[in-house]
Amino acid sequence: MKIILVSAVALIDPDGRVLLAQRPEGKSMAGLWEFPGGKVESGETPEMALIRELEEELGINTWESCLAPLTFASHSYDDFHLLMPLFACRKWEGIPQSNEGQRLKWVRAKDLRDYPMPPADIPLIPILRDWL
Repeated sequence: MKIILVSAVALIDPDGRVLLAQRPEGKSMAGLWEFPGGKVESGETPEMALIRELEEELGINTWESCLAPLTFASHSYDDFHLLMPLFACRKWEGIPQSNEGQRLKWVRAKDLRDYPMPPADIPLIPILRDWL
């Protein structure tokens, strides 16, 4: 089974809310909410991939020193296995905006379960809720 490495982030605003992005129509699992991030390309570290993805998807800039490893997801889908480190980030430049047509929402940790998510993201919710 092919292993896919994806890097994700819990962007945490000064009010302790976490940013979720809704997968747009035309993508697999469209309509589900997820933590921002994306695939780690060849030659990239998970942190480098996340910095690139945040700039591309949300128009914000952050630094490796602002990405704190929090936990990870390991989940088998039908045709691949996903390995996804989740970082926490409280410091960035810019205001997150949708650059790829996805809806964005700031959500309190206690309300994360109210948003349907891909199976790999669901085990991350209690960790975030307890941490925040």
